[in-house]
Amino acid sequence: MRLRELVFGAACAAAVRAAARLAVADALGDAPMTVESLAAAVRTEPKPLRRLLRALSCYGVFAERSDGTFAHTEMSRLLREDDPHSLRYISLWCTEPWTWDAWPRLDEAVRTGRNVVEDLYGKEFFAYLNEDAPESADVFNRAMTTSSEQSAREVAALLDLSGASSVADLGGGQGHVVASLLDKYPAMRGFLLDLPRVVEKAVPRLRPGGDLADRARIVPGDVRASVPVKADVYVIKNILEWDDESTARLLRNVVEAGGPGTRVVVIENLVDDTPSMRFSTAMDLLLLLNVGGAKHTTASMVGRLEAGGLAVGDIRPVNPYLHAFECTVPA
Repeated sequence: MRLRELVFGAACAAAVRAAARLAVADALGDAPMTVESLAAAVRTEPKPLRRLLRALSCYGVFAERSDGTFAHTEMSRLLREDDPHSLRYISLWCTEPWTWDAWPRLDEAVRTGRNVVEDLYGKEFFAYLNEDAPESADVFNRAMTTSSEQSAREVAALLDLSGASSVADLGGGQGHVVASLLDKYPAMRGFLLDLPRVVEKAVPRLRPGGDLADRARIVPGDVRASVPVKADVYVIKNILEWDDESTARLLRNVVEAGGPGTRVVVIENLVDDTPSMRFSTAMDLLLLLNVGGAKHTTASMVGRLEAGGLAVGDIRPVNPYLHAFECTVPA
């Protein structure tokens, strides 16, 4: 029966996606509601909505009560857009239409070691998103923003940068990590580096007129091509999942920019020795499908960093799905 459940995993993912797109969790308040009331709120038919909620309740997403009403659970609240730990956009991102095209070709990706997106759509994954699937691109940006906001606070709490005067976040998205670190260290300067289309949407606090703008510098560009700033500490979070050559170029650029003694903190998901193995290994397979990338084991991450010219020290958990690798550029 467990295998039967596993092969119907797509039904579970589709049910979560449907609930997120219908905003069922947002419509359901603190008090249990009848299906009829919920259906009216989210503009669906009551009978199929009950079937959807019953399927989800088997996995702890919503709870069906003895009187036939449905109530929130710890997991269903994560589908609310206003929850501080919301996973609504992550849930949508992992079930976007392109994923349903790609997953059936996993055997092909395993056989060849290549991504399948370029064969499916005739172009590299992010080019496809931005040129042909703008709604998916928007979901991706919202998912990454949510994830960054949540993990930035945990990264800032973990890192002791008291001896540093400057920090650079490479591929730092909209700048949530830099903002959190500047909040923690009022005398520190921060750099945010990412592609132009990404940093143009940097958090307002870092842009002109923002309360952190006088201590922040936004640098548009591709960190795989160059790292044009010198800082005491470089943070590299969740971007060493590309192909080997792209990662090698980035690490080479960091070593050249920082010089001997520079501190480099690399933060990544791992696919070994972590409480989030099912999530991390699934994301690892998704990376194989879309960009030909990979999540790492502890050993493969250390090997990659050392091959890139870094000396690896402590390895510490940030949260159940992220680890921080403390590195330095050798003298």
